[in-house]
Amino acid sequence: MNTPPTTVLLVEDDPADAGMIQTALASADEHRFRVEWVTRLSDALERLGRDGIEVVLLDLTLPDGQGIEAFDQVHLAAPNALILVLSGAMDEETPRLALQRGAHDYLAKGHIDAHWLPRALRYVIERKASGERLRDSEARFRAMSDASPLGIFVSDAQGGCTYTNAAYQRISGLTLEQTLGTNWSVAVHPDDRQRVLAEWRDAARGQDPFETEFRFLREDGSVVWTRVNGAAMRDGAWAHGHVQTVEDITERKSTELLLRAAEEAIFEEKERAQVTLNSIGDGVLSTDLLGKVTYMNPIAETMTGWSCEDALGRPLPEVFTIMDGKGGNALENPALRAIAGNETVKLSADCMLVRRDGSESPIEDSAAPIHSRAGAAIGAVIVFHDVSKAHAMAQKMSHQAQHDFLTGLPNRMLLTERLSQAIGQAHRHGKQVALMFLDLDNFKHINDSLGHAIGDELLQSVAGRLAKCVRTTDTVCRQGGDEFVILLSEIASPHDAAHVANNVLAALAEAQQIGGHELHVTVSIGISVYPDHGTDAEALMQGADTAMYHAKATGRNNFQFCETEMNTRSVSA
Repeated sequence: MNTPPTTVLLVEDDPADAGMIQTALASADEHRFRVEWVTRLSDALERLGRDGIEVVLLDLTLPDGQGIEAFDQVHLAAPNALILVLSGAMDEETPRLALQRGAHDYLAKGHIDAHWLPRALRYVIERKASGERLRDSEARFRAMSDASPLGIFVSDAQGGCTYTNAAYQRISGLTLEQTLGTNWSVAVHPDDRQRVLAEWRDAARGQDPFETEFRFLREDGSVVWTRVNGAAMRDGAWAHGHVQTVEDITERKSTELLLRAAEEAIFEEKERAQVTLNSIGDGVLSTDLLGKVTYMNPIAETMTGWSCEDALGRPLPEVFTIMDGKGGNALENPALRAIAGNETVKLSADCMLVRRDGSESPIEDSAAPIHSRAGAAIGAVIVFHDVSKAHAMAQKMSHQAQHDFLTGLPNRMLLTERLSQAIGQAHRHGKQVALMFLDLDNFKHINDSLGHAIGDELLQSVAGRLAKCVRTTDTVCRQGGDEFVILLSEIASPHDAAHVANNVLAALAEAQQIGGHELHVTVSIGISVYPDHGTDAEALMQGADTAMYHAKATGRNNFQFCETEMNTRSVSA
C-alpha cells in the first residue's frame, strides 16, 4: 500500500529559494512530499483555513508580514501543523524565539539540498508522531492504573517518587503532591522499617523482584497492612527507576492463619494480573505471535459471545470479528497490525463487533504488542469496549438540540438550517420557497383560564394538525410559546402557499377536545416568498413575521402575504 504524500505549504517570496526547496522535496524517494507554494502571508493564512496542510515551511521576511508576528499568525491558523522556520544566515534570534512559541525547528536556507532537506523533514515528522504516541501511552497508563484496585508507586533512580495512582493515595492517605519527591520507605511503620529495607537491599543486590508485607503508618495515626511488590525499570543493565504495586491487606491480616497461605497464593504474579484484568470494565483479549487467542477476560467473553475455553487456540478473526460499520467490509486483524508495526494501533472509526450469534455492537479502543523480556513481540493484547450507549446518547442529545421538547417539532435552530438549504435548492431548480409564521389567536386566555397543562396539550394537538397540512418534504417548527413556523420548499407559485394557509385555517377551525374541554382556536398567518420578498433566511423570516402581525391587525383568523399587492393576487388566483 502506497503511503500518501505529506502536504507541505511553502511560504517564500524568493523564487530562487522556493525553487530550490521544491526541487529538493521533489527528489525524495522514501517519503513523498506534495508542495503548495505561496509568496504572501495573506495567501498562506487563506490556505491554512482549509484542511490538508501537515507541514509549513515559513519564511519570516514576507512582503506583508515579517518576524515573530508573522509566525504567530501562522501558528494560530494551523496549531496542529508542523511549522519549520526558514532563516537567513544573519538571523538567528528570530528562529530561536519562534521555537519558544511553538515552531518545531528552523532551517538555514544556505544549507538546503536534495539530500538533507527531505531527511530533516522526515525526522521532524517522525519526532512529532513519536511524541503523540508517547502522550497517548502515558494517558492510557494513568487511566488504567487509576482503575486498578492495586496502589502503584513509581520512583526515579534515586528513589524519589514520580507518580502514585488513586488506589495508592487511598491506601497511604497521602495525596500525589505529598508523595512527589519522597522515598517510598517514609510511609513504613517504624517497627517494620529495618526489616523491609533489608529485604529491599537484598532484592536489589540480586536484581530480584521485591515482595514483602508491612504496615503503613498514616498521618492520622491509623495503620494499614499492605502487600508490596516492586521491580526495577531497566534499560539493559541500568535501572532508571522502580515501580511498586501496593495492596491493602488489612482485612486479610485479621483472618485466620490457615487462610493467609491461600490469600498469598492468589497474588502470585500471573493470578494477580488476571484478577486485575477481570476487574476492569473493558474487554481484554490477547493473542500469540500467530494471531491465535490465548486469553479473554469475562467482559470480552460477554461482548464476543465466546467463552475463553472455546476461544483458546482459535484464529483471532474467528473470535473477534470486526467490520466497517458504514461499508460492512471486514477489517484487518488489529493484533497482527500491532505485532507487525510493533506499536499500538487504534481500531478503525465506526468499528462494529460481530458476536458469535451474529448480533453487532459498535466498539472502540486499541491493540498493542506484547513483548518478551528481550523486547521481541510475542503476541498482542486488544482492549475494547461497547460504545452503544454513548452513540445512543449522542443521537438523543443531537435530536433534543434540534427539536422542541413539548411538541417534538423541529426548533428554530433546525428550521434556520433547513430554510438555508431550501433557498439553495430553489435557486438551483428555479423554484420558490414560502415561509409561514403562525400565531394562535387568544391562546393566552386559554392558558390563563384553564392552566398550563391544558395549554400544553392544546399546543401538541395544534402541532399534529399542522403536520397533516403539509408535505413530508416541508417543515413544521415550533418557534416558541404559541408561535409556529411552516417552511414550504420548492413551490411553483405563491398560490401554493395560500392553498396551504387555507388548509391550516380550516384544520384549526374544527373544535379540539382537550382535557374534557371543547376548545376553539384560530390562527393568524404571515407569509413571505423567496425570492420575491427576500433572498436570504433573515429577510424571509422578518417578512413573514411582519405579515403575521398584519394578519392580526386585520381581524385574526386569516393570512396575509408580506406585500399587500401579492396577497391580493394570490387570493384571487
